[in-house]
Amino acid sequence: MSTVRTQAATLQFDLPDGTVAEVAVTTLLNGGYAGRSQEDVAAHVRELAELGVPAPSVTPSLYPVSPYLAQQASSVPAQHGRTSGEAEWAVVVTESDVLLTVACDHTDRALEVHGVAWSKNAGPDVLGRKAWRLADVADRVDEIELTAWADGVEIQRGTLAELLTPQYWVDRLKELDLLRPGTVLLSGTIPMHHGVDQFASRWRVELRDPATGDVLDCEYEVTRLPDPIG
Repeated sequence: MSTVRTQAATLQFDLPDGTVAEVAVTTLLNGGYAGRSQEDVAAHVRELAELGVPAPSVTPSLYPVSPYLAQQASSVPAQHGRTSGEAEWAVVVTESDVLLTVACDHTDRALEVHGVAWSKNAGPDVLGRKAWRLADVADRVDEIELTAWADGVEIQRGTLAELLTPQYWVDRLKELDLLRPGTVLLSGTIPMHHGVDQFASRWRVELRDPATGDVLDCEYEVTRLPDPIG
């Protein structure tokens, strides 16, 4: 997979040992339809098709996203009221490590029915400001909990066991010659609770390690842009 070089976003992550890792993002990728059970994924694809979202040609999918959309933001601008986040984890490749952090993929749902890849480029991928070294949690990664709240209401909850593993994506990045400093990959998401309103004005996502009680989080407010003129 070739990459397009654009102005890089520079991210900083506080690590448990008190050090800070810095990375200039050169490649940003969003995993999609990335559940551990591909039978469940197929059922989800059928559900989305009923809503008008085009089915992917292959699962799991991988969508290149403009690198500047990797952000550690507290505010996300939106052009209309049909955008929403997704609870995810992200791997971040630095000069010396592969990091694991929390992320929220903010997606334009109105645009999604015309093309998932387009919708991924219409909003930022918000990442946490803390991270773990993947090697430090790799032996218990399936136990790590992933939870999201929209306007204070729990909208997603699960564990990383529901998604393809970080190691799966690390191996995939190696195959694509993308396991290099500056690459950030988001995992895809877990199911939303039934009956919840995803079109919220505030999002919060957490990764929690039950073995240590350590929590990684990201949180942001969705702000409407002024109406267009013309």
